[in-house]
Amino acid sequence: MKNSIILLISCICLHANAQINKVVIQASGLTCSMCSNAINKALKSIDYVDHVVPDIKNSSFEISFKSNAAVSYDQLKKKVEGAGFFVAKLEATIMFDHVNVSNDAHIEVDGIMYHFLHVNANTLNGENVLRIVDKGFVSAKEYKKNEKYTKMECYHSGIIGNCCNNKSKSMGTRIYHVII
Repeated sequence: MKNSIILLISCICLHANAQINKVVIQASGLTCSMCSNAINKALKSIDYVDHVVPDIKNSSFEISFKSNAAVSYDQLKKKVEGAGFFVAKLEATIMFDHVNVSNDAHIEVDGIMYHFLHVNANTLNGENVLRIVDKGFVSAKEYKKNEKYTKMECYHSGIIGNCCNNKSKSMGTRIYHVII
């Protein structure tokens, strides 16, 4: 009986967190398959990356991760830039389990802080795709367009600050601005 309760509690804790299933990065500046190969090699060099599937036609890369990996969007972006290219779009497919989101609000999911923009109050369940709209993850035009959805300074800095009305220990933490 005691072991059954411990097993049940363990399962509940696993489902309480969201998990990043995959990321699709669209790169800009690619002109040939050699360009694609450079990004592919760079992404595969990250220790938590399990597989990279390039799509040369769309200049995109679908990345899956090792189980229980701590994913860094900034590191993925740096690898693309290190190969000589830019990130045009980054979408993360995340498995959610009853996570409440609302417009212009911060939510911590699986150790990553997200700031939801232009979203109706909602409870996320199952797989959902979040698009990161921070500077360097979208075009300058799209970054400027999304600026109207928040007045918080963290949109420009990418860091949780006093503007965020967040009195927790997360002050100074990297935050990603996302749309669904």
